[in-house]
Amino acid sequence: MDDTLVLGFFWYGVFVVSIVFHEAAHAFVAYRFGDRTAFLGGQVTLNPIPHIQREPFGMVIIPWISYAAYGWMMGWASAPYDPHWASAYPRRAAWMALSGPGANLLLVIASAAVIHAGIAAGWFTPPESIVFTRVVEAGNDGPMKGLAILVSIFFSLNLVLFVFNMIPIAPLDGRAWMELLLKGDMLYKYRLLMMHPSLRFFGIFIAWMIMRFIYGPIFTLALNGLYLFHGTSYG
Repeated sequence: MDDTLVLGFFWYGVFVVSIVFHEAAHAFVAYRFGDRTAFLGGQVTLNPIPHIQREPFGMVIIPWISYAAYGWMMGWASAPYDPHWASAYPRRAAWMALSGPGANLLLVIASAAVIHAGIAAGWFTPPESIVFTRVVEAGNDGPMKGLAILVSIFFSLNLVLFVFNMIPIAPLDGRAWMELLLKGDMLYKYRLLMMHPSLRFFGIFIAWMIMRFIYGPIFTLALNGLYLFHGTSYG
């Protein structure tokens, strides 16, 4: 089988797990905080089928198109919520929103733990140079090579999802952490800004422009933190 297609299946597996974990976290936290909308819609689950059925375009078509065009996958899914509940309990809604990128951060940490365990076991080694699919290298060309690629994609993609979704611009989840920090007139003005139709329409594009400047330094910082105790650093 073509190596590009094999790598595509690696990418798609990681993409589905990462997005499903993100959306299931939204749904679960909303349910625990009193909104049963996503629960009744079947979204409080790590089974990818309900999430794919809800957003087949963002979960199946766009990821493969982006992979064919750029060599990496992007897409989306969604978990429904009750806007009346969100208006009545804005802080609960904020924690619900932040739980999605929080889930991706957990997957970054889990990936880092697997990398450290693999290095300790002699399976992995820090690479001389870093790319998205080579955060860690296998010690040989056996099955560990595939695992090294898989865990590298898990680390990199979930770091992207965490950082991107924490940008405080509508319609991204990151707008919610301002609900927890701002108060009074500042919060009121921020809510008005986030509800502006043009910002909501162009928010994703603005966020991608911001990512161009912030992701590189954050990725380097994360890598240096990952290999802090292994005597390896990346610039």
